[in-house]
Amino acid sequence: MNILKILFILFLISSLNANEVLPTKRVDISAGATDLVISDNKLYVSTKAGIVNIFNLNDFKLLSNIAIAKTKDFMGEISDSKIYSIDVLKDKVLILSQGQKGARRIDIFQNQKLINIISDEKRLFIAQAKFINENEIIFSLLSNELLLYNMSTKKFIYNIQVSQSKFSSFALDENKKRIIIADESGNLKLYDVQNGNLLKTYKGQNLDNVFQVDFKNDKILTAGQDRRAVFYSKLDTYYKESNFLIYSSALNFDGSLGAYASNENSDVTIFDTSSKKNLFKLKKNKMTLTKILFINNNEVLVASDDKTINYYKLKE
Repeated sequence: MNILKILFILFLISSLNANEVLPTKRVDISAGATDLVISDNKLYVSTKAGIVNIFNLNDFKLLSNIAIAKTKDFMGEISDSKIYSIDVLKDKVLILSQGQKGARRIDIFQNQKLINIISDEKRLFIAQAKFINENEIIFSLLSNELLLYNMSTKKFIYNIQVSQSKFSSFALDENKKRIIIADESGNLKLYDVQNGNLLKTYKGQNLDNVFQVDFKNDKILTAGQDRRAVFYSKLDTYYKESNFLIYSSALNFDGSLGAYASNENSDVTIFDTSSKKNLFKLKKNKMTLTKILFINNNEVLVASDDKTINYYKLKE
């Protein structure tokens, strides 16, 4: 066997294997995490218990909590108001939570007060919501409608039916000018945020529901029920396979690194998106993953249905 063949085999082996990394720290939270946001050196964690935990990002000390009032379900029983998504803009925290009898509500927490933006009385079954700017928020319904709302005028700028498939996830680009939407069809649709125009459709890679999607630096990564994490860029499209449903995926800030839940043990594989090489495997996640978030190229947070968030340093 010549030296070129030996080098090629070694490359294949290295691309399949990844350095195992254990959590550097475990951060206790109020309940299973549903969303993570970093802003102004703080980590905001929304939970199934209707509480947003706010931590100092340097040492993960708890700074404060935002609590949402309990709600009544269809049977009239009182339960925690699950928070589905959060976002932060300056001193404002946007909170999408469970309202009365299954409907959803959107509030903004500012100056220690909750200000209602979209009431649960509207009976909108909102799945995800984010800030666009000081005056506008964008949100999707479970029915896969995309809505842009002006908080100053209290009017909808548009309401678009993305498809007939159930909504799964969306992600905004860094400038909040474009939004990529994933649903149970496996297709992705890219829209212009301000005018609602459809810019592009990505199809044929995920064959079933896409649980999550991320969008950074014109690069896209999905988490699929078909056990595929599909990576899209202007130069390449490919997928990484798992032996289990992929519930969560994420990109770092420039899209040079990808992460996805890669097996039934909820391990997270970090890979180089250009070379496709697996670099690290993040271990000891106890339950189904809900969110992966890169702090930077060397620090990663992994949240799940467990009451802890795992913090990893990829290299010491």
